[in-house]
Amino acid sequence: MKKNTFIKSVLILTIGGFITKIISMLIKIVLARLLGTEGTGIYMMISPTFTLLMALASLGFPVAISKLVAEESKNNKNLVFSVIPISLILNTIIIVFLLLTSKYISNELLKEERCYYALISIGFVLPFISISSILRGYFFGKQKMIPHVLSNITEDFVRLIALIIGLPPLLKKGLEFAVAYVVIVNIISELTSIVILIFFIPKNFKISKKDIKPDKTNIKDILSIGIPTTASRLIGSIGFFLEPIILTFALTKSGYTNKFIINEYGIISGYILPLILLPSFFTLAISEALIPNVSKAYTNHQYKYVKHKINQAIIFSLLIGIPATMIFELFSNIPMKLIYNTTKGINYLKFLAPVALLHYIQAPLTASMQAAGKAKEAMNGTLGGTIIRIISLLIFSLMHIGMWGLLIAISLNIIYVTIHQALEVKKMLKEKAR
Repeated sequence: MKKNTFIKSVLILTIGGFITKIISMLIKIVLARLLGTEGTGIYMMISPTFTLLMALASLGFPVAISKLVAEESKNNKNLVFSVIPISLILNTIIIVFLLLTSKYISNELLKEERCYYALISIGFVLPFISISSILRGYFFGKQKMIPHVLSNITEDFVRLIALIIGLPPLLKKGLEFAVAYVVIVNIISELTSIVILIFFIPKNFKISKKDIKPDKTNIKDILSIGIPTTASRLIGSIGFFLEPIILTFALTKSGYTNKFIINEYGIISGYILPLILLPSFFTLAISEALIPNVSKAYTNHQYKYVKHKINQAIIFSLLIGIPATMIFELFSNIPMKLIYNTTKGINYLKFLAPVALLHYIQAPLTASMQAAGKAKEAMNGTLGGTIIRIISLLIFSLMHIGMWGLLIAISLNIIYVTIHQALEVKKMLKEKAR
């Protein structure tokens, strides 16, 4: 039964992820063709800040709620209501922070004043992302994947339509307004997602005063899982946030122009990385299905089942990852021309393709560790990888090799983190086998 539940969850999430990925690629095509290389570069300059603040705003709540709901030992309604006030307080602090610092970040750190409006917009989007992610965590814990899948598909479809309709008139006013719109449109899409998720709440679902009142024990349990999980994401996001800052500093110091940096960074972050991470929709589906399964089995001391599920997840990930890597390596011009209508960055794609194969198995390994309560160990791996990425990015970017310093830094990070997580999972299972 458990096996059927896991396979069913993976299938639902994979089909949903595939549809979502197609829509996401259409969104990227629209952005690439409407914003152009320069506009994409500006959006990618603020993207690390967006990712960092999303990690901070969510504080690992979705993973924590999913794990605790799956264990079936708590008042699930109270888990959700206990975490919402904390989330809203966090988001308010972030909004105030952005209002005060966006000018400095855009002008002094990113050296691109056109990022200002987009940075301000991020603050107003985050509360909606936080609420929808909390609701998703609840449904994941219940192993109800259809609400998540439908909300994701609807969300991305609404975003696509909003971008097609809204971007052209804003482009006439300037790239800075168009990029800000790309961010702010997430409010509409996330609201759609929240409505879909609420629609799937059972009709006989009743809420009492006991459910609404925040419970200290539940908050403590959520934070004990959420904080290490967030720390892991936060560390990676901080590295991602520092990336364009360090890159701009080092390459400017090496004599490269700001236009070159924005254009090439836009190609790598806006074209190459999304394409090379395309198969990750499948590994992400496996990871999301893995958390409630491994969490429940690990709590019940069913360690052979846990090992079997982790091995199964890695094999499934490689079944998609290996063919994708071969396509990117041998026929790189086809997906580049088909999706982006350009062949710029093909050499970047060929360089990263073999390394990305390790990245495809990284997500299931990390998810397994989080499900087994090893979020701190997962965080250590991310911390080590981020330190390596930052140091190597600075060193190689000062060596007058252009954007290849960034690609080397990305590769070293992927290799280190994947090996670290694999060794930790092996150690975790070995200890329990005794």
